[in-house]
Amino acid sequence: MTPEELASLKSDKVIDARGSSCPGPLLEAKKGIGAVSVGQVIEILANDPGTQKDVPAWANKIGHEPLGILKGDGYDRIFVRRKK
Repeated sequence: MTPEELASLKSDKVIDARGSSCPGPLLEAKKGIGAVSVGQVIEILANDPGTQKDVPAWANKIGHEPLGILKGDGYDRIFVRRKK
């Protein structure tokens, strides 16, 4: 998705993992994906730099769809669509 599409995307669940270091944000994403239905989107807020790679890699491995990453003010907004 383009940054503009991500910015206008309505997340179904926002997971605030700012201040948590690896593997905290990834563990929060794993818990959070179970709280939404197939087709819905979670948004993970994180300021741990490893999360930019960890969450999309996990999503691909499990079969979910990483939609992209937006830069916030000192943190990243990572979007994942539940696919199964």
